[in-house]
Amino acid sequence: MLPRLAALLAVSAALAAAAQAPRAGYPPTPWPVRNGTYTLRNFRFGSGETLPELRLHYLTLGAPRRDAAGHTANAVLLLHGTGGSAHSLLAPIFSNVLFGPGQPLDIAKYFIILPDDIGHGESSKPSDGLRMKFPHYTYDDMVRSQHRMLLDALHVDHLRLVLGTSMGCMQSFVWGEMYPGFSDALMPLACLPIEIAGRNRMWRYMAMQSIRDDPAWHNGNYTSEPGEGLRGAADMLIIAGSAPQQMQKDYPTRRQAEDYVNRTVNAIVAHTDADDFLYAFDASRNYNPEPRLSAITAHVMWINSTDDFINPPELEIAQKLAGRMPHARFVLIPASMRTYGHGTHTHAAVWENYLVELLQQSAQN
Repeated sequence: MLPRLAALLAVSAALAAAAQAPRAGYPPTPWPVRNGTYTLRNFRFGSGETLPELRLHYLTLGAPRRDAAGHTANAVLLLHGTGGSAHSLLAPIFSNVLFGPGQPLDIAKYFIILPDDIGHGESSKPSDGLRMKFPHYTYDDMVRSQHRMLLDALHVDHLRLVLGTSMGCMQSFVWGEMYPGFSDALMPLACLPIEIAGRNRMWRYMAMQSIRDDPAWHNGNYTSEPGEGLRGAADMLIIAGSAPQQMQKDYPTRRQAEDYVNRTVNAIVAHTDADDFLYAFDASRNYNPEPRLSAITAHVMWINSTDDFINPPELEIAQKLAGRMPHARFVLIPASMRTYGHGTHTHAAVWENYLVELLQQSAQN
């Protein structure tokens, strides 16, 4: 797979091939992964809707270790981006940098937990059959269900680290506010802790409206995917996940650039469920941790990159907000041939040293 398409897979809710394929369809991984599924009975969503059975799938690596008081001391929660899955973070550009012997999250030392969020991967989602009658979940619902899964299914009552990419980045801030003290450290990668507004909401809204405006969508009750609507949404995703320097290098001619667009859009349309896409993107509608940032007492290493279209540095939002958290550091990585736009969050070699620093600083807790 081309590097640019691999980065887009990590960014885009439309690329649900990895998120929706059967387990055997995922790319092979050298890691000793264990699969698990936890079912929450009569889960009540923030909207007031309920689901008789909410299925949460997860992967784990390593083994839990407990301290003298019996609390889990080495558990790490890794949270994927919109449209991804637990398998997204087994990509070599992420796992091969972090999980091996002597690496920052060495699985001989840490108990790694990778959930499929609500609406993603092998967890419950609209395309299972309910379509637009599926509960309209939010990031708060995702975090509450993760918390229940940790306690009840894995018997994890404390986290050494929550690390999240994109949507998972935003959930990291929600974790810090909703369950202060549950985790020693947070590492949000590629997001801002404010309401999704301005250009960020606009491109998301345009992608969703492209699907809703396609007559083939039929208010979510389609018998075949609304292809034109998905193509319009895919166009938005390519721009949002773009990395100017990398794209100029990889596609230096008009023909190469256009071929990339056609190839990528076709891949998105072929492997996307429109209702799953809409729900995943709409889940950010009430996200806004800004008013309660001072409640986040964990050590925070918050990292964005300057070539991120979704979180443009010129807004200077992060620089203003980082100081509201008592133990937070914000790092803005300059654009270079090592960065990949928004997808820099999954290229662990770019920021692994900051993770090492965070683990060292938070070890005193």
